[in-house]
Amino acid sequence: MEFKSSFRELRPLVHLLFPLCVHWIAEEMTVSVLVDVTTAALCDGASTCSQVIYISGLQQTVVGIFKMVVLPVLGQLADEYGRKPVLLLTVSTTIIPFTLLACSESEGAVYTYYVLRTISYILSQGSIFCISVAYAADVVKDSKRAGVFGWITGLYSASHVLGNLLARFLPEKYIFEVSIALLIFCPVYMYFFLVETVKPAPRQEQNSPCLTKASKALRERYNSMRYAATIVLRSPTLKGISLVCFFYELGMSGISNVLLYYLKAAFGYDKNQLSEILMVVGIGSIVSQLLVLPLVNPLVGEKVVLCTALLASIAYGLFYGLAWASWVCTLYMMTK
Repeated sequence: MEFKSSFRELRPLVHLLFPLCVHWIAEEMTVSVLVDVTTAALCDGASTCSQVIYISGLQQTVVGIFKMVVLPVLGQLADEYGRKPVLLLTVSTTIIPFTLLACSESEGAVYTYYVLRTISYILSQGSIFCISVAYAADVVKDSKRAGVFGWITGLYSASHVLGNLLARFLPEKYIFEVSIALLIFCPVYMYFFLVETVKPAPRQEQNSPCLTKASKALRERYNSMRYAATIVLRSPTLKGISLVCFFYELGMSGISNVLLYYLKAAFGYDKNQLSEILMVVGIGSIVSQLLVLPLVNPLVGEKVVLCTALLASIAYGLFYGLAWASWVCTLYMMTK
């Protein structure tokens, strides 16, 4: 009954979840082919090089630093001006970087892609999911939110599986073109069909000078962020959640950032093999998030689910650490 009830709660979210699934599919289908494209452009024919790993690490570092400021600001803008305009902005940022790679895969184009993609990540990475969850919270009852959030996360994983499935069977030369078409479809669909859930507050002083408006807006943003930070620091629960999220992302981002490059360097995996690995991981996520979480959460509670997920992440990190051991590569070469 809980499963069916949480499923019924998704009906008001159809026009949100459908374009988001398309967006996640479009982004994910480029992940495996980007390893080949960036390696071919920057590594002079080698299977991998330190340069591409350093650039990816630098990208994640810059994104993480600026997201600390941009993500709260986007959340405030979504509260004040509505979820829809902020979602339209964030889902549109990926179009230009992928369009550049579709036109050229030269070394200069790849460097430019990294710059544009870094800006795109700052605006969209995490913010799309957070604002989508806020949108769901606007239309879903408090008692049903945990199940609905599990469905949203499960659909996110399902989209990753479909994206990797497309990447597995589509020729490499068509992947960026298909991805761009899907990415353009998402904001267009949202613009026409997504219903706003927040009524913007009436704006005062419409005739004030632009400089005064800008100064006041910056001051309001600063005061709002300071107030939010004060609430987090004074609340033991929110402080604990923030620390857990910080250290979790600190560990997982380092792992995820170089995993595919490691597989390509150590085992010579190509686009198809990387897509198959990502599909297996995504299928496991679907089972746990779409089926297990809605059933288990009412029985054990959110705390047990969170602790189990963190323990699984720790195990993932340990296994990944073993993968870097030299004897693993040696055994693999001996079995070939």
